Amino acid sequence: MRAAPAHEVTVKALPRCLLLLALIAMSASGACARAESYPTRPVSFVVPFAAGGGTEFLARLLGQRLEQRLGKPFVIENRPGGGGVTGAVSVARAAPDGHTILMAPAPVMAINVSLHKKLPYDPATDFVPLALVVASPYVLVVTPSLPVQSVPELIKLARDKPRQLAFASAGAGTPHHLFPHLFQSKTGIEMTHIPYRGSVPALTDVAAGHVQLMFSDIPPALSLINEGRVRAIGVSTKERVAALPHLVPIAEQGVADFDAASWQMVVAPAATPKDIVERLHAEIKEFMVQSEIKEHIFRMGLLPIDTPSVANLQIFVQTEIARWSSVVEQAGIAGSQ
Repeated sequence: MRAAPAHEVTVKALPRCLLLLALIAMSASGACARAESYPTRPVSFVVPFAAGGGTEFLARLLGQRLEQRLGKPFVIENRPGGGGVTGAVSVARAAPDGHTILMAPAPVMAINVSLHKKLPYDPATDFVPLALVVASPYVLVVTPSLPVQSVPELIKLARDKPRQLAFASAGAGTPHHLFPHLFQSKTGIEMTHIPYRGSVPALTDVAAGHVQLMFSDIPPALSLINEGRVRAIGVSTKERVAALPHLVPIAEQGVADFDAASWQMVVAPAATPKDIVERLHAEIKEFMVQSEIKEHIFRMGLLPIDTPSVANLQIFVQTEIARWSSVVEQAGIAGSQ
């Protein structure tokens, strides 16, 4: 049998190639159309802690900007419980269409993995990260009636009264809980842990004198500090923070290597379409580098981050799970939940 000339093969193969190209073009145009029309209804922006904390402050700031840019409401929904587990599970199980997203701090995306014996979600596979937005220094505050004005004075009092001082937290495994454990391990003191369902109720009890102290995220603590309802005696990072410029870092008060901060990212259910993921990533990245937003973030006591790509964020989550695992182990609370 005579072999077909090359030009005949080309002509016969052409319709199939055209069909393939047409299908690719249709798929790309469909994705573009979906991204352009998104969102088609209000978006639930879940905050996995009680109302009023730093996570909610940040979610409201981002939600307002996204609402302005995308034309649909971004509705803040507080779903506290389990150190962020309740809210995280609700988003992991939500329809992956971009209409449910999560304000996810380090406890939700990294710390809970080693803290829980059996975590009902997997941060690395159940979510797709949209943007890493801020680093979160913490402030060490005490009730005004406690007779200490500095970190060395607190350490001395705690040594004189082992386990008689109590620290509040926003729940087991949160930075409010882990940072005091690090503080104890580095200073040799012993204190008692009193967990709450969020930083605001914890701060309220510190202000009222029911609990002596806590490491708090800065946004909900600022007004209480300025009003004299709690006394700030140190910041958790080695660098000072713009919102509290005169507050001396703990590392400069006799705990030389103390340097601790958390972070916040926005995530969506894992199967959310790539075009919607990329659009949300681009929108958040664009306004988070604006000077006006950066100034607002600094005033809140947070440190803005120019987010890496979605692919690099997925690697970041994996490395943070490993990093926080060692912190949880050091605190002696691995598998305690």
